[in-house]
Amino acid sequence: MAHFPKYSIVIPAFNESARIPATLDAVLGCIRAHKWDAEVIVVNDGSVDSTAQIVRDIAAHAPELRLLENPGNHGKGYSVRNGVLNALGDVVLFTDSDLSAPIEEAERLFAAIAAGADIAIGSRWLESGRQTHRQPLYRQIFGRCFNGVTRLVMGLPFVDTQCGFKAFTRAAAQTVFQLQTIERWGFDPEILFIALKRGFTVKEVPVSWAHDARTRMSYLKDGMQMLKELAIIRWNALIGHYSRRIEATFRAGESR
Repeated sequence: MAHFPKYSIVIPAFNESARIPATLDAVLGCIRAHKWDAEVIVVNDGSVDSTAQIVRDIAAHAPELRLLENPGNHGKGYSVRNGVLNALGDVVLFTDSDLSAPIEEAERLFAAIAAGADIAIGSRWLESGRQTHRQPLYRQIFGRCFNGVTRLVMGLPFVDTQCGFKAFTRAAAQTVFQLQTIERWGFDPEILFIALKRGFTVKEVPVSWAHDARTRMSYLKDGMQMLKELAIIRWNALIGHYSRRIEATFRAGESR
């Protein structure tokens, strides 16, 4: 009988050769220290540096780790979807490659899932005192404004929609990510919108978080793109895309 891990940890990566060794050292170290039955999936989004080779080299000595390759550069949303839909765990978590939320905080999301939530999302603002390194003020203001617009347009009740630290039961993950259409930065509001529309229970969980100044996100350029994507989400909802039937998916070796 095939063995499936309890947890899958998905890490999207684009040109992360400078950060990925420390990230994987932290994640693999945490898994082993806490004795989690887990796999780690790095999704390489068409990197042109040595990201993929670094992951392969580490995986040669870390059976928990595997690499997925996107067909070129498609964006964070595409990468997360690719990793989640290929994950084998009963609970699937995705985290940013900079580990702005320390991987140890995953226990807080796993606990929320164990307590009955279908989806647990990390929040930087439920308990803002947990932030160990805040964003510059202009990023805080822009982020809060975008989050406010997102909540208004999407009808989302969450304090923080954009935190890149979210966990899903396998059933919720397979449903939500099969319906996801947004492939770049603005995918977070879409997956939360889908989750609520499909009746999943979403628990917002305060997590520790530290801003990484090396973030590639441009709040002006990417913020404008996200506004366009909010319109796409509303259109998808109008035409019934998020209500369509989802086919059951099975893991290799799993009984049907």
